[in-house]
Amino acid sequence: MSFSDLPALLAEALAARGYEAPTAVQAAVLEPEAAGRDLIVSAQTGSGKTVAFGLAIAGEMLGEDGRVVPTREPHALVIAPTRELALQVSRELIWLYGPTGARIATCVGGMDASKERRQLNHGAHIVVGTPGRLRDHLERGALDLSNLRAAILDEADEMLDMGFREDLEEILNASPNERRTLLFSATMPKPIVQLAKRYQKDALRISTVGEDRGHGDIAYQAVAVSPSDIEHAVINLLRFHEAETAILFCATRDNVRHLHATLTERGFSVVALSGEHSQSERNNALQALRDRRARVCVATDVAARGIDLPSLSLVVHVEMPRDAEALQHRSGRTGRAGKKGTAVLIVPYPRRRRVEMMLRGARINAEWIDVPTPEAIRAQDHERLLAALLAPIETDEEDLALADRLLAEKTPQEIAAALVHAHRASMPQPEEISDRAHSDRREDRQPVHREGFDDVAWFKMDIGRRQNADPRWILPLICRRGGITKNEVGAIRIGPNETAFQVPRGLASKFMTAVQRSATEDDDVHFLPSDGPPQGGHGGGGGGQGGPRGAPRGGPNRAAAPRHQAKPYQRKGPPRGPRPQ
Repeated sequence: MSFSDLPALLAEALAARGYEAPTAVQAAVLEPEAAGRDLIVSAQTGSGKTVAFGLAIAGEMLGEDGRVVPTREPHALVIAPTRELALQVSRELIWLYGPTGARIATCVGGMDASKERRQLNHGAHIVVGTPGRLRDHLERGALDLSNLRAAILDEADEMLDMGFREDLEEILNASPNERRTLLFSATMPKPIVQLAKRYQKDALRISTVGEDRGHGDIAYQAVAVSPSDIEHAVINLLRFHEAETAILFCATRDNVRHLHATLTERGFSVVALSGEHSQSERNNALQALRDRRARVCVATDVAARGIDLPSLSLVVHVEMPRDAEALQHRSGRTGRAGKKGTAVLIVPYPRRRRVEMMLRGARINAEWIDVPTPEAIRAQDHERLLAALLAPIETDEEDLALADRLLAEKTPQEIAAALVHAHRASMPQPEEISDRAHSDRREDRQPVHREGFDDVAWFKMDIGRRQNADPRWILPLICRRGGITKNEVGAIRIGPNETAFQVPRGLASKFMTAVQRSATEDDDVHFLPSDGPPQGGHGGGGGGQGGPRGAPRGGPNRAAAPRHQAKPYQRKGPPRGPRPQ
């Protein structure tokens, strides 16, 4: 399909912006069966949704001459969850509908409300706004929806998640029943279905998730790390990719604040976005990203809504999203408009199985890789530096004069070495990541006898090497769930699919009682009594029999990062459960 069947003025506007053919979602809303009907559209972020609903309402907006029908009251209303997204939608509709003579008013929080009321009073064909500000104008009588022909809810799922249901209902109730209602959403949770049933009639369901851009322009990668190494993994990923713009997703504003401070201290140009930042601070942060004063953004899910950064090529999930749909929505911030992007999931070892299930459910083929090593990062730095220095440049007489002076004082090799040194000095240093390649191998080590472990009981957990079981987090998990200390854990034996460990027989009953008391439905790891070590088990670090080869001196008892290093991600490691009393 092409844009040739559109009204001439819209087709010309699209051609002027470089559009040659419609995306999947744009083609779907232009199908004859969609004309004039209510629509429920599932489409990925960055798939051309704004242009899609702009084209979908052309029949309600344009007369026979291809220009807008004169009106004082708006014919179309677009509701978006955030100020940034509303402004972005408004900019898109301005160039799309500008040639038709349409007037577009934008009503969002943080802007001059009296100026918005004057715009509405002068008449607007399309109004774009956020739920709270639109409801305010409606209640004050500045927004008249009596002549509304089409209402569009963009990212409707996020508006409900953010608590705008009451605002949306009041706005829709104030508009005519015969209007068209178009719901655009990356996901379709139950509240969206309920909203559709209440405010739509015979709605056509359209889903282009995975059809248009899908995951084709996004390379998914996953790295499994010790919970104490999460921040080190972030640093090395940023240094390895050196993306023009990167966004790091955290779960809470506290974690955003902590990671932002850590990266700033390490020398990265970074900004933060979370619920604690004012609109002015958000504007300054986004502007810093757009004009390249900052290259990294640390954000929560909600704070990142509506962000459109064309240079964004790297998304890092520092903490995992709540589900697969949120994962896709986060990752969809990159890989737009035909550009390639990379989304990296940082997965604590205990969470790998859950993440693998999430990826399978979303039909995402993620490549499991190792965290980039300092050696790999330096190799990348060498290639980037060579490419930059060997690229053709324009010079003037002043540059050449300074070059001649340098050559008179130093040899070419000394000058080049100084340039390389200056380049390296300006970049944050990569981190050493805990080496777990040999952490489960200690066949050639002899057990160390300890007093109190002559008579032991064996227990087992339903995880092993295939699930990335590692003494670094297994030992703290055993202690927390069983209410014992590290000195009361004997040998740990890691098998292919299960891990066995020793507890002094005198503590076995107390241990199992504490495990049962601390169990929750969300536990990923389950404990059971065992007859002995698993078949093919490798020695792991326990309080009783030493640490694994390659682990820090003192075994994994000392492998956990210091408190200041692991905060705030320590609690994101092993599965949760109440601490035994």
